[in-house]
Amino acid sequence: MAKYIVRFGSMRMLGAFDAPEDLACARNMNVIARTNRGLEAGEVLCEATDEVLGQLDEVGEGKILREMTADDLREISRIRDHQAEHFATCQRCIDKLELAMQLVDMEHIFGGERIVVYYLADGRVDFRELVRMLAGEFQTRIEMRQIGVRDEAKLMADYGDCGKAVCCNTHLVEMPPVSMKMAKLQKATLDPTKISGRCGRLKCCLRYEYAVYEKLQKDLPPVGSKVMTSDGPARVLAQEILAGQLLIEKEDRVRHLVDAADVRPFVPEAAETASAKTETP
Repeated sequence: MAKYIVRFGSMRMLGAFDAPEDLACARNMNVIARTNRGLEAGEVLCEATDEVLGQLDEVGEGKILREMTADDLREISRIRDHQAEHFATCQRCIDKLELAMQLVDMEHIFGGERIVVYYLADGRVDFRELVRMLAGEFQTRIEMRQIGVRDEAKLMADYGDCGKAVCCNTHLVEMPPVSMKMAKLQKATLDPTKISGRCGRLKCCLRYEYAVYEKLQKDLPPVGSKVMTSDGPARVLAQEILAGQLLIEKEDRVRHLVDAADVRPFVPEAAETASAKTETP
């Protein structure tokens, strides 16, 4: 039985799902699948080969039932039409109970098995009474899920500063940690307003090229070290990692931008020899 990687749910989860033998799945095909949460709408991304599965840390399991039909699309449209009403109902219940939480989104599972409530809160919230109220309102299982600001952006954000749809709401499945060190290494501006994403945290894209920068930097002399040039010894002041160049300062305090391939490690004996040749009339 063929397996395919399917993306599903508001949080864009991935699963390796079995497909019926009589269903030929293709990329971007919209399908109805059975997941561990119930009956859900999903999108086929690719075949679940060993190579693909090896690149994914955790994937859910399930079964593709059928390609999405016109009736399924109408049901999805009906669910979306009621989202604003249900959101307002949930917010009204939260206000009535005076709970210290911020409602972010509500996800209605396609098959009606449950509603997932996403919320922000500084600490733990006793939402047992809220769950009872919502279960009575919607007549289905209620699942409460506390999220962080990055998850909020994944649910709600639209476009980033680059003009494209935010990565967390398109292709990113997991959001790895991003540090200021990554921005410094890539010589990005350190202005927080320019390197922060819609979530207010450092942009995920700062991590994309970080491994390449690290690899290239290993082949360059470190800042502060002494190197030998054709004109004698010099000190490395800065690195242009992608260009493979160094900003160096010679003994006469003159600074030059040179290719890293044109310098070699500093050896005291070689430096003395070069100095002697320079002084010879």
